[in-house]
Amino acid sequence: MNISDTSRNRWLPDWLQRCAENMPNHLAVKYGAVRWSFADLHQQANHLARQFATLGVQEGSRVALLAANGLSYVACVHALTRLGAILVPLNTRLTQQELRWQLQDVKAMLLLSDTRYASLADELHLPDIPHATLLADTEGKVTLEGMRGEENEHPLRSLIDLNATQVIMYTSGTTGHPKGVLITYGMQWWNAVGSALNLGHQPDDCWLACLPLFHIGGLSILMRSSIYGISVVLHEKFEATAINQAICEDGVTIISVVAVMLQRMLAALDADHQQYPAALRCVLLGGGPAPRPLLEDCAGRIIPVVQTYGLTESCSQAVTLSPTDALRKLGSAGRPLLPVQLRIMKDQQQAPAGEEGVIYLKGPTITPGYAERPAATEQAFHDGWLSTGDMGYLDSEGYLYVLDRRSDLIVSGGENVYPAEIEAVLLAHPDVEEVGVCGQADAQWGQVPVAFIRQRTRSAVQAADLLAYAAERLARYKHPSAIYFVEQLPRNSAGKLVRRELIKLLPTEQS
Repeated sequence: MNISDTSRNRWLPDWLQRCAENMPNHLAVKYGAVRWSFADLHQQANHLARQFATLGVQEGSRVALLAANGLSYVACVHALTRLGAILVPLNTRLTQQELRWQLQDVKAMLLLSDTRYASLADELHLPDIPHATLLADTEGKVTLEGMRGEENEHPLRSLIDLNATQVIMYTSGTTGHPKGVLITYGMQWWNAVGSALNLGHQPDDCWLACLPLFHIGGLSILMRSSIYGISVVLHEKFEATAINQAICEDGVTIISVVAVMLQRMLAALDADHQQYPAALRCVLLGGGPAPRPLLEDCAGRIIPVVQTYGLTESCSQAVTLSPTDALRKLGSAGRPLLPVQLRIMKDQQQAPAGEEGVIYLKGPTITPGYAERPAATEQAFHDGWLSTGDMGYLDSEGYLYVLDRRSDLIVSGGENVYPAEIEAVLLAHPDVEEVGVCGQADAQWGQVPVAFIRQRTRSAVQAADLLAYAAERLARYKHPSAIYFVEQLPRNSAGKLVRRELIKLLPTEQS
């Protein structure tokens, strides 16, 4: 590989390979009963990369992955790095229609799945996008189905180009149309560096990953593991009792969760009359503003909760509270990580301390834009600053307080739900004239979407019919919890729907 002098600062030795060289026997990943050292993971990645090469995967290839958290996922992420290919993680909770759209939009050249989602991948019926299944045997060895002994001698990369795209991760926009966020290796590197400088780095750290790896919050844990040389305890899904057991028995020092998960963990902890060991030094809490009673409960238990604010476009964390400030600044998301610049803008002016406005971010952890969406990229950036659309304010010491994750965004159980996407689906129904969606407070999920509909004249459609219609076309967490029929929807003088007024339309007993 020929690297010019002018570009040499773009390149770093492959993180996983360096871990395998420096600490080959150190635990990289524990999943169930299977334990992979860094040497094991390095070998798995090389083996799988050569199998991918036989299918034509090469530098720049966009490879979609439909899989649950597991060893197949971990090996695949690192294998694609060895080829310079681009990972396109697919949300396993999406409908066939949503998955099919994303695969075609991103122009994937290959769809990979694990055995759990192999049938769903086949049912997508995309003749231009071949499908291959990843198999993991009882000892955890991962291979492609039908290629157990077959490998291509394709040369593998030993250097990482920080400017190269590692991942295209889809996130919904406020218009309801998903956009592929470009995640570069440089974003992952600087995010890991910034996080370590804030939270500290200890060689015996062990990060529990129970967030989906198809989300940036989950995927970034895998990247930090190979950058820091620390262990990951990986769970297929969140189950409170199992998570608590892992914290108590597996030497977990850090865990990333959202508020509803932490609430369930505390309830399970109380039911089992347990408390967390002193080794747990950080519970990283994201997914939207945390309820203050939850933070106060954790403070009373001396559970080291650290709030954080970020989004896919910022490669997970952008602002994180320092552990030393956890009690002093209860409710704050903290200060920006070292590589990140932050400002609050109001009426095209930088807002003074205490005054709310739109959160803007800038720095090497921020996405360069959206795949094949130049107009969306241009709209999101202003003089190099990313407009998150989220509202917040800075206090006199520069600590961020997040008020809303975008003005109309619904955060349900840590998942972002965009009203426009649900509205677009319901508007396609022949009996729907107008529709507005907003979030309603919910004790379990934080918020759930509810829909307000004006029917077409002489329509006899029932709410149950529309709920079933939406269920066929939207992921479960996007399903409206209720549908209300109204005579008219609130609109401004320009005819634009005013979603913040929708909640006033709820029946009295529901509002």
